[in-house]
Amino acid sequence: MAMRHLTTLGRLLLSLAIAAFGVQHLLYAKTGSGLGPPWVPENHLLAAVAGILLIVAAAGLVTGRQSCAAALLLALVPFARGVAYYLPKIVASPRAPDPWTGAFELFAIAGTGCVLAQSLCRPGGARKWTLLLYLGRSLFAMSLAVFGVQHLLYGPFVAGLIPAWMPAHLFWAYFVGIAFLAAALAIASKVYAGWAATSLGAMFLLWVVMLHGPRVAAAHRNSDEWTSLLVALAMSGCSFAIAGMVSNGERGRRSV
Repeated sequence: MAMRHLTTLGRLLLSLAIAAFGVQHLLYAKTGSGLGPPWVPENHLLAAVAGILLIVAAAGLVTGRQSCAAALLLALVPFARGVAYYLPKIVASPRAPDPWTGAFELFAIAGTGCVLAQSLCRPGGARKWTLLLYLGRSLFAMSLAVFGVQHLLYGPFVAGLIPAWMPAHLFWAYFVGIAFLAAALAIASKVYAGWAATSLGAMFLLWVVMLHGPRVAAAHRNSDEWTSLLVALAMSGCSFAIAGMVSNGERGRRSV
């Protein structure tokens, strides 16, 4: 029961962030400025199409109507964007951190879409859908590993984002990097995967409240701050959804 509630919470938080991303895309398509979307499509028509698809996917996950199609959209749209836009940048400049961040934020969301689709789409528990669970879990774990390595490589930069009232900024930057790597290992290996993903979701949600919320309040016209808050909210939703789905799967295997 608790795991089912985690999945529901994850879907709600993720849907809220995805709907907000969709609105950002539509604002950009109309004005070319304003808050702007994350992962900006250069073409305004593509921005509008992406915005509509994201809002439709969010609505489907919240209402349960066409939820299978919504989960598949959530898997396909971010993944396609990450592959088409960011992978060439990573190949061209493998030491530049921004393309890695953008790509794997998208891949983490796409992985969660795969995990949700495994539950929402499988007809009568068909085994072929279990491939989506494996793919989604792998994408999510890989993304966490990238985030962890980035925290360790760029600790002083990350430390500069931590609120001034918190002590030991550099310690927390490295601590979170290690936590990302540990969570990636747990989710990939399915050892304490549910616990790791739940803790990760709580951490991201704390970031929304303690870190990104105050930054947005202080600079509410800054599109980067809004995007950072929504990414953290989306990652919290992803983590809780992964926690619920992985834990349910593990419990089911133990009962066989």
